[in-house]
Amino acid sequence: GIGDKHVPWIHNLKNMDMVAGINDEFCIRLLRLLNEPSGKNYLKSKGVSEEIIDKLHLLGISSIANLIGSIKMAKYYEMNENDIVFTIATDSMELYQSRIEELQEERGKYTDNQAAVDFDTCLLNLTTDHMLELSYWDKKRMHNLKYFTWVEQIGKDIEELDRQWYDENYWRDKYRSYTEWDKLIREFNQKTGLLEKYL
Repeated sequence: GIGDKHVPWIHNLKNMDMVAGINDEFCIRLLRLLNEPSGKNYLKSKGVSEEIIDKLHLLGISSIANLIGSIKMAKYYEMNENDIVFTIATDSMELYQSRIEELQEERGKYTDNQAAVDFDTCLLNLTTDHMLELSYWDKKRMHNLKYFTWVEQIGKDIEELDRQWYDENYWRDKYRSYTEWDKLIREFNQKTGLLEKYL
């Protein structure tokens, strides 16, 4: 998941095996590669199907960060075509159309040359730098970082922070609440009208 330089409150660090620092610049460059005409044409020239290219707008900046993290993890664990990596597309381009326009103003027209560089640098040649496979104490150290963001700055309860680490039922109870969240999400999606657009 995306922490954006902090550990999310609702993240169970005891269940996490690895953390990866993702370069924001790579996410922005891939945003252009996956959405600008020159980028899509370059992907097509590399054998990416029209069917996939037509769905790339379903990946927003956070989804691209998850994609990069998945590639880095697969390289770290030396995975191959027999392995499966599952990740989540948490956002789409629906939120970022204005960002593409800003990037065109800031950096100029997205060229075929830039698409080739971004494909090579931000996808094919991703490395395993800025990654940590977590021991018990690494996990606890990261869990304790929640204190500074959530208890000191936001005012969350320190006893709840301790329960997240020590209470075996804390996360089970949170996970069981998914049915209520699903209901609320469905209601929200119904109100926005986006459900019909994507399903």
